[in-house]
Amino acid sequence: MSASEPAPSPPRGDLPFPLIRKGKVRELYDVGDDLLLLVASDRVSAFDVVLPQPIPGKGQVLTLLTAWWLQRFQGQVPHHLVAVRPDEVEARVPELASHRDRWARRGMLVRKTTPLPVECVVRGYLAGSAWKEYRKSGTLAGEPLPPDLEESGPLPSPLFSPATKATEGHDENIPFQGVVDRVGRSRAARLRDTSLQLYARGAQVAAERGLLLADTKFEFGVDAAGELRLIDEVLTPDSSRYWPADRYAPGGPQPSLDKQPIRDYLDDLEDWPKEPPPPDLPPEVVQAAEERYREVFRRLTGWELEAYPLPSMDEGPGP
Repeated sequence: MSASEPAPSPPRGDLPFPLIRKGKVRELYDVGDDLLLLVASDRVSAFDVVLPQPIPGKGQVLTLLTAWWLQRFQGQVPHHLVAVRPDEVEARVPELASHRDRWARRGMLVRKTTPLPVECVVRGYLAGSAWKEYRKSGTLAGEPLPPDLEESGPLPSPLFSPATKATEGHDENIPFQGVVDRVGRSRAARLRDTSLQLYARGAQVAAERGLLLADTKFEFGVDAAGELRLIDEVLTPDSSRYWPADRYAPGGPQPSLDKQPIRDYLDDLEDWPKEPPPPDLPPEVVQAAEERYREVFRRLTGWELEAYPLPSMDEGPGP
């Protein structure tokens, strides 16, 4: 940028705090005292394009399900969540009280961390981009897999399948050595082991509720004291692939409880090149996606979304 060109305008948010980042789905605000407010919207993206129609309740599902899981991981792994209950958030940041309608039940108060530059993906089943790579080369992130595996079939054991954290476009699968190159061998091993442990716990809880956790993505950051913490969303339908166990039939795609109806609709459009501007979504497609988000929330927590009592991080691990 030349000296004569004006500086680009910073992104604008809905709250009177510095907006650090506005992503496809979430906004991140600096609320002072080494704390951030992470607010999930109802926006939905597909093929890296934000679509015109939101999915009602989606922001609540992402936020409250993350809090639900993190409460269950209390004592198992350090994480960044400080508070999700509005009264507890406002006790730390009183200025948010007059803007409660813009963030309550969609916002998490979290500790500041420096995110690590890798996505910690764990796969228990062969689906999505992993299936495409395996079908092409018999590998996952360049590592060989046994022959004769089928689409959506279980892997011999859950695999740590890391990826790059792309600021634009798609993340790319990388081998474990790629994690070592980015964060060092000791930290890479800790990321792998912790991710596998969290996946195992998540898959166990999901199975008890009639769901298969096909794969998931974890993110980690380092706080001011140098402690490694689990950050961002955790085991949500945007970061994970949940399948109803009673409808599981390996050998092809499964009915994922996420935005799959939207992806299917867009895939069938012959005249959209999967780049902006996006097409409008029909009401029935929006409703189908909303029902899937609400179903996975209800199955996991046992609550309807609007009736769910927000957890306190002071209450200890959940059941």
